[in-house]
Amino acid sequence: MSSKRLAVVLALAFFAVVTQAGDQPYTFTTLAGAPPSLTPIAPLSHPYDVAVDASGNLYISDAFNYVIRKLTPAGEMTVLAGTIGSHGSADGSGAAARFDYPEGIAVDRSGNVYVADWGIHAIRKITPSGDVTTFAGSAGNPGTADGPGNVARFTFPSGVATDVAGSVYVADSGNQTIRKITPQGVVTTIAGSPGIEGTADGIGSAAHFDFPDGLALDSAGNIYVADAINNAIRKITPSGQVTTLAGSKGSQGSADGRGSAAMFNAPRDIAIDASGVIYVADEFNNTIRRVTAAGDVTTFAGQSGAEGALDGVGTSARFNDPWGLGIDLLGNLYVADRGNNAIREISPQGLVTTLGSLAVREGSADGFGTNARFHSPHGIAVDRLGNVFVADLLNHTIRKIASTGEVTTFAGTAGVSGDADGVGAAARFDGPTAIAIDASGNLFVVDEFNYTIRKITPSAEVTTYAGFPGARGSADGPRASARFNFPEGIAVDTLGNIYVADTDNETIRMISASGNVITLAGSTGLRGTADGFRSAARFDNPEGLAVDSAGNVYVADELNGSIRKIAVSGDVTTFAGLTGQQGAADGNGANARFQAPIGIAFDSSGTMFVSDAGNDIIRKVTPSRDVVTIGGVARSSGDVDGAGPNARFKSVSGIAVDANGTIYVADSGNDAIRAGALPRPRRRSVR
Repeated sequence: MSSKRLAVVLALAFFAVVTQAGDQPYTFTTLAGAPPSLTPIAPLSHPYDVAVDASGNLYISDAFNYVIRKLTPAGEMTVLAGTIGSHGSADGSGAAARFDYPEGIAVDRSGNVYVADWGIHAIRKITPSGDVTTFAGSAGNPGTADGPGNVARFTFPSGVATDVAGSVYVADSGNQTIRKITPQGVVTTIAGSPGIEGTADGIGSAAHFDFPDGLALDSAGNIYVADAINNAIRKITPSGQVTTLAGSKGSQGSADGRGSAAMFNAPRDIAIDASGVIYVADEFNNTIRRVTAAGDVTTFAGQSGAEGALDGVGTSARFNDPWGLGIDLLGNLYVADRGNNAIREISPQGLVTTLGSLAVREGSADGFGTNARFHSPHGIAVDRLGNVFVADLLNHTIRKIASTGEVTTFAGTAGVSGDADGVGAAARFDGPTAIAIDASGNLFVVDEFNYTIRKITPSAEVTTYAGFPGARGSADGPRASARFNFPEGIAVDTLGNIYVADTDNETIRMISASGNVITLAGSTGLRGTADGFRSAARFDNPEGLAVDSAGNVYVADELNGSIRKIAVSGDVTTFAGLTGQQGAADGNGANARFQAPIGIAFDSSGTMFVSDAGNDIIRKVTPSRDVVTIGGVARSSGDVDGAGPNARFKSVSGIAVDANGTIYVADSGNDAIRAGALPRPRRRSVR
């Protein structure tokens, strides 16, 4: 055979192998963090709330497993309703029912369990035998309407409570209201005004809340509300009068004291004992607070600023994102310790113990590969050298995964939140959510709960780049005078411009290379689905961002279930999916469906990759807008490595792609970083 013919044969053989490999699925493996589970018994995954019936049984909203658990006084745990790893909205008996991120939970005197099914905007009812029905609201249809049963509408309800007459009360967080459901299922709004956040006390609709989360009733029929973003405990009398019992509305802190002298930091839930003493799960302080009827606040268990998983008495105990509370007839308090994936019990004397064993998946340990631990990793980016950087949300740190697989803490100190600038461990973050890298290797971090954008140099020097710590708003202007409102996404273009998904403002902001902040698209506080030019466009909880080689900005528009494109000209269009329509369908452009897309990234060829959090899958979007699922199976969560549909993820968030086309995914619900790659082509020898 001539040398020329041999060259042609070799080329054709190589081309055939490349083509074959290109048709094969991505294989996903665990790069760092918790290894795939080896036990068939699923542990709790982000329990949001706990309730206790008259017999001492505990009911747990196991949010990221999409089930309601029951724990007997003898310690036997079963799944009362739903199927682990499968979310949806189906009514049915036991395992046939489906939930979608269940949050608040309550039990009435007859043993019926009520669930605020956050993801489908509805209130569900579970009978003692496990039959699930939709009690009020319409699955997948958010809104504000009062009325009977499925005529009523809720928007991200988070807390529920019951009274002695069988009525159910709902903290309708997305609507900023408190609702009442009669035993017959008729819904009315008793306090707050739909869509209007604020701090005002007053009667009925004259009062305003800011993300009311948990609630409880005392024996006199007064309703107490954990008004999370206002950092206050509010009281609603039977006549509808709303007052502030404790906390300084709009100011966060940890101080004990009376009334407005006391400070909270994201109070999430409330429980009341037989004597009328109020207990509060103070999430970001990692404490349980005690409030008397006169408004005197003390710290009952845990220590502010010190998270952990330690049992003990009072302030010697440690919690990690305590969220939900329940109380039994003897005055024992039960805590849904969300960050520890555990249920804790606190005796009336303040002794904290753990029911069952703590999960060991989350943590803050540095180390190699699966010996390292993360705690709800969220943002992810990769530099030109192949180093992966992770915004480790609940550890309040930035982690680095070297090409050797070694994980180190690059900036911040695990478990210690704050807003201090400084070098490495001296810096402080509060909920770092997203991360991007510029051409010089500088990191830009969305520090969500500080409402700021931080910059980290390659030498780990942290400064506040835009916004002002603790000051939220929507102002444009020079960096320090700009204001953001719970930003959650970030991207950098080749010219050094930074783009920010200013999530709670429903806008996309741009920080120019000269440091001026402008609103690029959307209109402050106005959510919607409209395409249009700059401020005429509407978003609904925009999250991830990416910029293509031409300078167009792409947005993972989470609650609209779509990918939006902001052209260099300023025109906003829907690139993939259909705004306002959630689902899991592959297809071209508007025929595809997403369920809460969060992360978005491009490879060097212009192919887009999307972390579809609500579906627990990884999607690929070609330049011609063809959407294909490349990892996981829609609505089937888990922590399995494998190729294509054999892999399983849980609440994926950030996504990045390196120069070789390897995909990196922040698998937040599994506290792990996953890597996905195509099989490498192999040359065949020719004889």
